[in-house]
Amino acid sequence: MSAPLLDSPLPIAAAPMAGGPTTVALSAAVASAGGFPFLAGGYRTPEALAAEIEALRPAAPAFGVNLFVPSRDAVDPGAFAAYAAELAPEAGALGVTLDPTPVVDDDRWEEKLALLLARPVPVVSLTFGLPDRAAVAALRNVGTRVLASVTAPHEARIARDVGVDGLVVQGPDAGGHSAVHDPARYPEPVATAELVRRVRREVDLPVVAAGGVDGPAAVRALLDAGAQAVAVGTLLLRTDEAGTSPTYRRALTDPAFTETVLTRAFTGRPARALRNGFVERHRGTAPAAYPAVHHLTRGLRQAAAAAGDADRLHLWAGTGYRNASDGPAADVVRALAGV
Repeated sequence: MSAPLLDSPLPIAAAPMAGGPTTVALSAAVASAGGFPFLAGGYRTPEALAAEIEALRPAAPAFGVNLFVPSRDAVDPGAFAAYAAELAPEAGALGVTLDPTPVVDDDRWEEKLALLLARPVPVVSLTFGLPDRAAVAALRNVGTRVLASVTAPHEARIARDVGVDGLVVQGPDAGGHSAVHDPARYPEPVATAELVRRVRREVDLPVVAAGGVDGPAAVRALLDAGAQAVAVGTLLLRTDEAGTSPTYRRALTDPAFTETVLTRAFTGRPARALRNGFVERHRGTAPAAYPAVHHLTRGLRQAAAAAGDADRLHLWAGTGYRNASDGPAADVVRALAGV
């Protein structure tokens, strides 16, 4: 029997939701209910992340931090410029001007890694790929468990070989960014429980399952498939403690939005979102260029949120979004765990 990956009374983890929804208050509420919270390190400055970690420590004896592994993919300047030109009318409608020069960064990876080595946390999860073995070993040497996010058995095998302690197996029904290691690839359409079984047949590592959770029955199915715990994100978006914007919150209950879809339109990396006009207009033309497309559209998306324009906003949501409820996050965690 594998040692538990996540030290929490209930087998429910709060998935890291970068860009605002994950807050210290949300993480503390999840911990208070017996779940395992993850802070979202993506898009945060090292200084802001350090402050959030220290604010959470007194409220959560066990928690994790998620980091984005830097992309090493080259950007096609011609394809990027063409996409920037295509989006110019969208930006103009919001009073925004787009910069057609690709911006590529590493989300201050080295600084965040140094922070987590100097001030260790119980768990670090990695998304968008894998670092080298030395980075994984350094984290483990300071007592941190390291989890790699994977979307297919072949990614799980590579993660095992760099020495991680466990896996976050993300099904394609998950909201927000897919954890695919290659942003040019869309994840295979497979139920998360089946993906968990496939990965466990290939790799002997403990698993946290994520994707498509719409209630306690889905949690039970994933645990029965062999996961030690289940991560939920979309079902926490409307809770009291989440930092979800008002425009985003309204969209999750708006009957005008009838389904979710995987798209690279907003960031250049596959992500599941509510199908809106922006997705429809640009779903097939966005290049696989993360984080360059993320930086290209960032000002546009911020303006859309401020203007209450859900038609041009990235409305990340998993397939279970209709079951996201308001109220305390602790109630959601307990309900999912059946307690």
